[in-house]
Amino acid sequence: MSTATVVGGGPAGLVAAEVLARAGVTVTVHDRMPSPARKLLLAGHGGLNLTHSEDRDAFLARYGSSAERLAPMLEAFGPQDLRDWCAGLGEEAFVGSSGRVFPRSFRATPLVRAWLARLADLGVRTERRSRWTGWAGDGLRFTDVDGRESVVSGDVTVFALGGASWPRLGSDGGWVGPFTERGVAVTALRPANVGLRVGWTDTFADRFEGTPLKHVALSVRGRPGPGARGDAMVTRAGIEGGPVYAIGATIRDALDAEECVLEVDLRPALTVDQLTERLQRRRPKDSASNWLRRTLALDPVGIALLRESRAGALPAAPGAVAALVKAVPVTVSATMPIEKAISTAGGIAWSEVDDALMLHRLPGTFVAGEMLDWEAPTGGYLLQASFSTGVIAARGALTWLER
Repeated sequence: MSTATVVGGGPAGLVAAEVLARAGVTVTVHDRMPSPARKLLLAGHGGLNLTHSEDRDAFLARYGSSAERLAPMLEAFGPQDLRDWCAGLGEEAFVGSSGRVFPRSFRATPLVRAWLARLADLGVRTERRSRWTGWAGDGLRFTDVDGRESVVSGDVTVFALGGASWPRLGSDGGWVGPFTERGVAVTALRPANVGLRVGWTDTFADRFEGTPLKHVALSVRGRPGPGARGDAMVTRAGIEGGPVYAIGATIRDALDAEECVLEVDLRPALTVDQLTERLQRRRPKDSASNWLRRTLALDPVGIALLRESRAGALPAAPGAVAALVKAVPVTVSATMPIEKAISTAGGIAWSEVDDALMLHRLPGTFVAGEMLDWEAPTGGYLLQASFSTGVIAARGALTWLER
C-alpha cells in the first residue's frame, strides 16, 4: 500500500490527507502543535467564514496576480464543493447578507471535531508536537517536544505549513530556510490582511480608539485600482478592517516606494458636486460640526478625522470641504508586524511548481495552502484557496503514485 506524509495540520494539509486516505493511501499528518487546525479554530471564534458566494469573475479577481494560476484549482474544488463538504460533516452552510458563507453553527469547533473524527475513521494517523526541520537524505527529519529526532520516508509528501502569521498557532515560516537551501525560490513572506500604523494625535486616539468608520471607501493616493468599501476600524496605533485588507498589496507597494497616503472617502455614494450642493445650505449659526452633521450626516469620528487631517482647521468653502470629505488623507507609516497579520503574502514561487503543485526540483513532493505565493483578502477567499490547493496537491500526489 502507498504511503503519504502530510506536513502541517491546517485546512490545506487536512483536506489533502482526506483526499489521499479516501483513495486508499496510508496517511500520516505531522503537526508541531498539540492539536491540529488551531488557526482554523481561532478564526471561527467570531463566525467561521468558509468562502464567498459572489460570481466567478469577481471571485477570481480577489486573488490578484495569482488569479490565473489559482483559477483551475478553484474550478476543481470551488465554493459549492466546499459547502457540500461542510454539509457532509453535518454542518450545513448558509449565505449571509454580505454574500459570505458560514456554517450553520457559525463556529469552527463542531466542524473541526467532526472532521478529525472522519479522518480517524479513514485511518489517518496524526503525529502531534512533531516539527519538521528539514531533509535527511531522501527522508524528512522531525523533532519532537523532547528534542528527539526521527527520519520519516514515504512515497509522496504534501507540505502545508502555512505562512508566518499567528506563529503561536503553528505557522512561523520556519520552512523557508530548508526550502531555499534546496534551491527552491521563495518570495519573502510579508504581512497581509493586517492593520496599518498611523500617527494619530493623542486626542484623536484617546477618543476614537475602537470606533468604526462605517460605509467608507479607501484607496491609495497615486495608485491605480478601484479601492475598497466597507467598515474600517480606528485603533490606537492606526487603522484596520476589511477595506484596509482588500487593498493590502497596493499599500505595501506604496510603502516600498517610501510614501503611502490612504485616502478615506467618507461619503462614497455621493459626488463632490452633490456634497457641495448640500454643504451650501449652511445656516449662519451652525458650528462646523453641526454643519457637517446636519448636511452630510457625518458622525463624530468622521468629523474628527477631517479635523485630524487638517491639524484641526477645516476649510470654509463648501467645495473645498466636499473635496476633503471624498479624500481624507491619512499618512501610513508601516503595516503592523507579521505576527499580528491574519495571513501572509509571498511564499514558494509559482514557477517552482507544476499545475498539480508538485515541486519541479523535488519530484513526489507537493505544496499547498499559504506556503505558495498568493494572497487574498478576508471574506472566505483565504480558506477557499487553502482547501482548493490542498485538494489539487492531493490529487496530484495520487496521479504521481499511479505513475
